[in-house]
Amino acid sequence: MIWLSIVVISLFALAPSFSLLFCRQKTPFNDDQTILLTAYKKKLRDLEHDVHIGLISTHDHDTLQLEIERCILTTHNNNTPLSIIHNKTPQHATKIAWCGLILTPFAALALYLINGNPELPAQPLTPRLIAQHAQDVQEDTLINTLRHMLMTLPKTDPRLQQGYILLGQAEMARNHYHAAVDAYSHALALGFDPEIAARTAEAITQEHHFVTPKALALFRKALATAPKNAPWYKSVQIRVVQGEHEQNHF
Repeated sequence: MIWLSIVVISLFALAPSFSLLFCRQKTPFNDDQTILLTAYKKKLRDLEHDVHIGLISTHDHDTLQLEIERCILTTHNNNTPLSIIHNKTPQHATKIAWCGLILTPFAALALYLINGNPELPAQPLTPRLIAQHAQDVQEDTLINTLRHMLMTLPKTDPRLQQGYILLGQAEMARNHYHAAVDAYSHALALGFDPEIAARTAEAITQEHHFVTPKALALFRKALATAPKNAPWYKSVQIRVVQGEHEQNHF
C-alpha cells in the first residue's frame, strides 16, 4: 500500500510539469524565418506611423523602407533556420526534460531508501503528545518533591548542597534556566565550589542569551580556583573570552 501511495504522490507532484511539456510538444514551434518576417513587418508599420506623425522625413522613410524590404527578401531566400546555426535543438531539449522528469521520482526513491524504511508502522502525533505530557507531569512531581525535601532540610545538613545541585541539573535539562539559576545559587551560597560557580554562570548565560557581567565574574572566579585538568575548564575559558568580547562591544 505504501508503494502505491508513493507512486500516486509522485504523479500528482509531477503532473504540472508533464502537462506543460505535453502541451509544448503539441504546439508547433514558430521557425526563425517566420519570427523574422513578423518583426520586419512590424518595423514597416512603425515606420509608416513615424512618418505620419512627422518623426522622420519622407526621404528617411523611403530609405529605411527600402532597407527593411531588402531584409525581408533576404529572409525569404534564406532557408537555413537560425536555430541550426546556433546549435539550438528544441526537440532534443524536450527529450532531455522528459527523461529528467521520469528519472526524478526514481532518484528521490533511491535517496529515501538509503535511510528510510517505508514498512515502519505509523507514528501518530497524538499518542506521542500524551506520552510527553505524562512524562512532564511525572518530572514536575519528582522535582517538586525534591524541592519540598530541600526546604525541610536544615542548613547544616551536608546533603543540602548536593540536593540543590541535582535540582539545578534537572531544571537545566528541561531548559528552565531561571529555576536552574535559583537552585545553583542556593548550592553556591552553602559553600563555594568552582564547578558550581561555572554551572551557575552557564545557567545565567543561557537565561539571558549572552554572558552577563555577573556570569563573567563567576566564570573568572571558577577558572581562578579550578584545577587545570577539570573537564569543563576549556569550556569556561571560551565563555570568558566570549564574555569579554561582548562586554567590550556592547
